[in-house]
Amino acid sequence: MRHLIAAVAACLLLAACTTTNTKLAVNSTKPAPGARIVLVDPDIELAVLTAAGIQEPRADWSTQGHANVSAEIERQMKARAHTYRLLDPDDAMAGRTGQLLRLHEAVGQSIMMFNYGQVALPTKKGSFDWTLGEGAQALGSAYDADYALFVYGRGNYASGARVVTAIGLAALGVGVPIGGQQSFASLVDLKTGRVVWFNVVSTGPTSDMRKAEGAAELVKAVLKDAPL
Repeated sequence: MRHLIAAVAACLLLAACTTTNTKLAVNSTKPAPGARIVLVDPDIELAVLTAAGIQEPRADWSTQGHANVSAEIERQMKARAHTYRLLDPDDAMAGRTGQLLRLHEAVGQSIMMFNYGQVALPTKKGSFDWTLGEGAQALGSAYDADYALFVYGRGNYASGARVVTAIGLAALGVGVPIGGQQSFASLVDLKTGRVVWFNVVSTGPTSDMRKAEGAAELVKAVLKDAPL
C-alpha cells in the first residue's frame, strides 16, 4: 500500500509541474514605451482524456478556458506600460487577418518542432529567426498597432475512468499521463512580421484553465519574460 501511495503521489507531483522556455530573436529590440499592441483572440481547445488515452474535444470546456484566458491576458496586460487593443473575435478569422492567424499557428508549430523538438534545421541551428512575412503589416494597419501578442493553448483532463486506470497501473509500477496543458505565446513586430519573442509553457492538469485561478497561473507563466 505504501508503494501505491508513493506512486500516485509521484504522478500528482509530476502533474503539478510548470515549465517555461523563452526565446528572443537575434538582435531583437524591446518595444518602446507606449508601443501599440493588439491582443489577438487566444486560440484555446480542451479535451477529455479517456481511459484508453484518447482525447475527445469538449466544446464547453474550450469555451470556458478561452473566456478565462482571454480575460486574464487583458487583466495582466493593463499593468504594463503600453497601449493595448483587443482583436475582435467575430472578425478574427475573416480576410487577411484570418490568413495571418492561420499562418501564425503554422509558424508556431514549426518553431515548436525545430527550436524545441528533436528535429533541427541547419538554417535555424543556434539561432531564433522566424517571420510571418510582410503580410503582418495588414494587421498592423487594420488595428493601428506596432506589435501583436498571440496565445495558443491546448489541454486535456483525465476522465474518472482514466484516473482509475492510472491508479491501477501505478500499483504495477507503470505511469500513464493523467492530462496536462501546453501553450505558446509570441510577440510579432507588425512592421516586419518578425517573431521577436516566443515562450512555450507546459503544465499539469492542476493548472486548470477552465477555472479562473488556473487561467491566471497559466497566463502568468506564458507571459514570463515577455519584453513588454
